Amino acid sequence: MSDLKTPLNKAQIEILKLFSRPMSEEDLQEIKTLLVKHLAEKLTQRVDNISKEKGYTQEDFNSWLNEPNQ
Repeated sequence: MSDLKTPLNKAQIEILKLFSRPMSEEDLQEIKTLLVKHLAEKLTQRVDNISKEKGYTQEDFNSWLNEPNQ
């Protein structure tokens, strides 16, 4: 096993503690789903805040998505 180059952060340590107990595949999948949902919500909030700050509209996003060099 390779040595860790960087120490674990608090979140990683807590997750390791959580997963140190036996759990079913169903429990594991539910935890993964919760984490992804949480991170998606945080990202959505951040994008919303930046959009408001910069004055971006849905039309701006649609325009960027339809640019030929995308």
